[in-house]
Amino acid sequence: MILAFDTYYYDNKAKTVCLEFTEWNQEKDFKVHTEIIDNVSEYIPGEFYKRELPCILSLLNKIDLKEDTIIIVDGFVYLDDDKKYGLGGHLYEKLNKKIPIIGVAKTNFASIEKDKKPLFRGDSKKPLFVTSIGIDLEDAFQKIESMAGEFRIPTLLKEMDRLTKEI
Repeated sequence: MILAFDTYYYDNKAKTVCLEFTEWNQEKDFKVHTEIIDNVSEYIPGEFYKRELPCILSLLNKIDLKEDTIIIVDGFVYLDDDKKYGLGGHLYEKLNKKIPIIGVAKTNFASIEKDKKPLFRGDSKKPLFVTSIGIDLEDAFQKIESMAGEFRIPTLLKEMDRLTKEI
């Protein structure tokens, strides 16, 4: 089971969407989980996880997790080369280090160089940045690379982003 999460913020609310699918190259026949939460925390630079983590955990509580689950988050697992946790790392801790997390970020975070890998897809000159915890970085990279879609952002991750913005 693969779960991909993203959250969109509007009017002091957060809409979290999770796509559930079974194959890395899947592009249809996925399940959509969604939840809207009121009164979300303000964004604090460097502490984004404090805003998004409660949204992901709330929706995760409504999903029957399988033993072989892997989670993809929109963001970084680590924020620096000393392995300071980003959203993915904090989620991994909250899940008792039992579910591997892959972070896929659209923009670079300069303070991390060692534990991230740029992924160029399609004809894009701009990479996605892959980080991981609980799964080898090269394995995580290959899984994201194998996702369906001919463009920079894999089809299901693009669909997830679109669904979060539907109000």
